[in-house]
Amino acid sequence: MATIFVYIDQFKSKALPASWEALGAAKKLAGEMNASVTALVFGSGVEAIAKEAFTYGADSVTMCDDATLADFRAKPYAALLASTCKGGSPDVVLTPATTRARDLFGMASVDLNTGKLLSTVVCKTKRPQMIMLRPRAFPKPDPDSSKSGSINKVSAVLSEDQIETKVSGYAIDEGKVSLADAKIIVSGGRGVGGPEGFVPVRELAETLGAALGASRAAVDAGWIPYANQVGQTGRTVSPDLYVACGISGAIQHQAGMRSSKLIVAINKDADAPIFKLARYGVVGDLFKIVPALNAEFKKRLGK
Repeated sequence: MATIFVYIDQFKSKALPASWEALGAAKKLAGEMNASVTALVFGSGVEAIAKEAFTYGADSVTMCDDATLADFRAKPYAALLASTCKGGSPDVVLTPATTRARDLFGMASVDLNTGKLLSTVVCKTKRPQMIMLRPRAFPKPDPDSSKSGSINKVSAVLSEDQIETKVSGYAIDEGKVSLADAKIIVSGGRGVGGPEGFVPVRELAETLGAALGASRAAVDAGWIPYANQVGQTGRTVSPDLYVACGISGAIQHQAGMRSSKLIVAINKDADAPIFKLARYGVVGDLFKIVPALNAEFKKRLGK
């Protein structure tokens, strides 16, 4: 029987939702391949995640719970992933395309002499296939609390003295919604005119509990940090709702958000390419339209 491994990305002993999305995608693929699905859970204090993996569809779980994995460092994680794959000989390895997973998958692929599958590029001659899935590209399955199983525990490959890097701490913006995981994104582009033009865009995002995005033009102009950039050279996102404010819709930006379930565009240029992609479009001054939208949403949401 074929085997599919799913790497469960976690932070501070909490699995990312995209990991369960990847597990759901693996179960669907397993049905087509007649394969079993093994969840890989690495970290420190992660036994609860290992048990949770069964509720999201894992047939088996391989876990490494070790102090050297308490903080993410690519070298020990990649060494462990490569070692686990060599021992288990999976046909496919899936992971959500998070920053951490991108880092370790590249390193592990070198050790395994295989390729990382991106987009529609196919690597037919090597096993395992290393596949990264964009967060929210697949639905998160409903957990089944009745599911359980035995956990295969493995040891870390590297000891602390073999790891050159140390993590001194984390700087986290507690109030910020992640672009990758956001269900709603409100983005601004060149049309906002400057840093101050993002004020109404940011206010609408806050009202909707949305992530704040931006086009490359706005980022290159220095109006907003690169971390907010959506597009071919920024983040690729798949929210339920994407609101584009003052974004013309260059093909590079569309590449990063075209899989959004619902796109709303606000632009004063009726011929802007973004309108061909949007389900709903408003031609007009965003500095009048966005505040009016924000006021109406606040009213309806009771804020």
